[in-house]
Amino acid sequence: MTAEYAPSDGILVLENLRKEFGGLTAVDDLSVAVEEGEILGFIGPNGAGKSTTFNCVTGTYSPTSGTVWFRGEDVTGEPAFEMVKRGMARTFQSFRPLEDRTVRENVALALAPDRIFSLSGLRGQTLTRASEICARVGLDDRTEQFPDELPHAGLLRLELARALATEPDLLLVDEPFAGLSSGEVADLSTLLRSLRDEGTTLVVVDHNMRGLLSLIDRAVVIQFGSKIAEGTPDEIRENETVQEAYLGREEV
Repeated sequence: MTAEYAPSDGILVLENLRKEFGGLTAVDDLSVAVEEGEILGFIGPNGAGKSTTFNCVTGTYSPTSGTVWFRGEDVTGEPAFEMVKRGMARTFQSFRPLEDRTVRENVALALAPDRIFSLSGLRGQTLTRASEICARVGLDDRTEQFPDELPHAGLLRLELARALATEPDLLLVDEPFAGLSSGEVADLSTLLRSLRDEGTTLVVVDHNMRGLLSLIDRAVVIQFGSKIAEGTPDEIRENETVQEAYLGREEV
């Protein structure tokens, strides 16, 4: 199969990525290049293959075939902890904080996962850095609360803080707008743009089309695991194939 991209065409390049589960093809020879410094939207409804693609990229799944390139290196099938070391992080739709640790302690433990196995090993410098990251995502007034004391938007910010603690060059954000009010979507979009402006490349998946198309620089649209369109938000809005597949008559 002819290569659509070279390994150096982006910070992250997927070339003919395929993932099969028995007789089901969840990702179907997908090729995508993520440009360094952009916010890329990854669009598709439930079952389109978005989360499976994320899992293949971050090392949760090994692809059936195809190649994942990160900063020009073949990282196909490398385990998740190795991808984190390389500078890639992700958030999850289902939040996974440690419920018996404060917000700050959750972030502090994410700062050095290879070296710290209990809170007894946390040093003042680590806790100070954790407080800085909490402030960066808007949780500076909640650092001593526990996760079950946070509203949904706060849990999302904690998930982002834990990912940022690994100092990623590339951050994959899964469904950040789910369950948020329009004001919360706007606030979160401002935060994500600021992370991009500070040097983090982002790939964002979400079903909130208005919010997503207002945030991103470019979009890749998939259907049944295959790419059907890519372009700027305006190009995606006007694409008839995308409208038929996802948007219907809804204005976006």
